[in-house]
Amino acid sequence: MVRAMNRPIDAEPAPDTNADAEARWFGDHPVDPGEKTRLVRGVFDNVAGRYDLMNDLMSGGIHRLWKTALIGMIRPRPGERLLDVAGGTGDVSQKFLAAAGEGASATICDLTEAMVSVGRDRALDRGRVAGLSYLVGNAEALPIADASVDVYTIAFGLRNVTHIDPALAEARRVLKPGGRFFCLEFSRVVLPSLRKLYDAYSYAVIPRLGQAVAGDRESYQYLVESIRRFPAQPDLAARMETAGLSRPRWRNLSGGIAAIHSGWRT
Repeated sequence: MVRAMNRPIDAEPAPDTNADAEARWFGDHPVDPGEKTRLVRGVFDNVAGRYDLMNDLMSGGIHRLWKTALIGMIRPRPGERLLDVAGGTGDVSQKFLAAAGEGASATICDLTEAMVSVGRDRALDRGRVAGLSYLVGNAEALPIADASVDVYTIAFGLRNVTHIDPALAEARRVLKPGGRFFCLEFSRVVLPSLRKLYDAYSYAVIPRLGQAVAGDRESYQYLVESIRRFPAQPDLAARMETAGLSRPRWRNLSGGIAAIHSGWRT
């Protein structure tokens, strides 16, 4: 794995006007875009077994509230089909099915076989199998038919995609006309005082937690750094619109630590 480079907490990523600039960076480390997907897959191969536990520890459980807010915005309905991209261990899909009711289904698609396996095994252990299906696939080239899903979600996954714009175009392709897109992702903190505290916590604590709990500091160093390279809220909304997702908007959570972007396929 590439070792991510440390930098001062207050330093912003170097500006890059190219819309696909994120493809050239693995956290703070410059990489060949052709290598980034492999590197990201390696991160999640490493952390799959401790992924849910680390999410709880890193966020103090707040990520569960953010996902509840996501489901509240979706307002799932009976019979709807969800595609949960970068669906990991399946918590968004399970919340969706619990809220949707009869006839709903959810397909979890993740880049990493290890994440899919962990999610499937946990669902089986808990007896939560009805309506769930699983795929291994890349958000940039989804193994899903055109205009076949009612709702597309990607939670804490879009910042790990090598090329964001093709992934957004793929979201539009697989949505039915009138289908809805939702992205829950770490974003730009809008309160300066909170930003400094959040950055200090992220860089000082999260990699150490990764080492202590998952035995993997480097993966969590990358995850922290990748947040700072993700497009700011207005920039992502503009890119959604360019990809054909209409009426893009966002809702900040916890002062912008995370945000939910939404849009429609018309």
